[in-house]
Amino acid sequence: MDKLLEVKDLVVEFPTRRGVLRALDGVSFDIAPGEVLGVVGESGAGKSLTGAAIIGLLEPPGRIAGGEIRLQGERIDRLPPAQMRRIRGRRIGAIFQDPLTSLNPLYSIGRQLTETILTHLDVSPAEARQRAIQLLKDTGIPAAEERIDHYPHQFSGGMRQRVVIALALAAEPQLVVADEPTTALDVSIQAQIITLLKRICRQRGAAVMLITHDMGVIAETCDRVAIMYAGRVAEIGPVHEVIHRPAHPYTAGLMSCIPDMEMERERLHQIDGAMPRLNEIPRGCAFHPRCEKVMLRCHDQRPELMPAGATRAACWLHDEAPIAQVPAKAEVPR
Repeated sequence: MDKLLEVKDLVVEFPTRRGVLRALDGVSFDIAPGEVLGVVGESGAGKSLTGAAIIGLLEPPGRIAGGEIRLQGERIDRLPPAQMRRIRGRRIGAIFQDPLTSLNPLYSIGRQLTETILTHLDVSPAEARQRAIQLLKDTGIPAAEERIDHYPHQFSGGMRQRVVIALALAAEPQLVVADEPTTALDVSIQAQIITLLKRICRQRGAAVMLITHDMGVIAETCDRVAIMYAGRVAEIGPVHEVIHRPAHPYTAGLMSCIPDMEMERERLHQIDGAMPRLNEIPRGCAFHPRCEKVMLRCHDQRPELMPAGATRAACWLHDEAPIAQVPAKAEVPR
């Protein structure tokens, strides 16, 4: 299968007065045309930062310090800002969590859509307006011919997110990076927006990188999922396999935190501890202080992604030459 997006050994750092903080450390994955890849993990895992690096919207002093990002084989992580602006919007669309951060309250919806279309496509203003109206229709905005001249404050939250989806698709991008697009919406609207995003992107042949913390959204929407922890990919593979046969202890912990409607449990499982701070990420496997299956080598040797059944997991449990396990809280010789 061809690769639309390739991210290889991506490293993102933030220089500070007390030293350099590494927020992403060797992140690698790819996305095929028309595929929906989910990226999930706890807050602080590096999900949104990965998306920002791909789009070229890292907040200073953040910087890409290593690795590569390729779009259809073309390296884009070292492009000058002016060239990256031409790619952003035209070849890569973006949908953010709060639609009000993507829409200018002083401009009508139609003006924002047509300006985006005219910037990236060789069409006349009249054609751009017709395209904008059709986009609003495609995304489920009723009376699109009238509402195109309305302003963001005249739309509900769900309708504004539909407008943002239309805006992201206005220049017919090959890739859409959706950063928690349904978090600010109620459950019924969430389902509509996710179904809409998936349908529109499939019809237009666009790939989607869906960043979220909601495993329900992942299960309903994505083809594959990448589980992130402390700026690294812990596991990646087909959604069904990752959900039902998790290969990494962290993934298994996330799955056990989800309520099961068919079982009666007084308490949900909880992963002990918390995500480490950027200046306190442990050596070896970053998850080992919280892992119930920790082994001696986990404290000093960092595992790379390796085959683990139908998925790939960064865990020594799947090494061909496993080492004897030690208790999770055992003292490790220094």
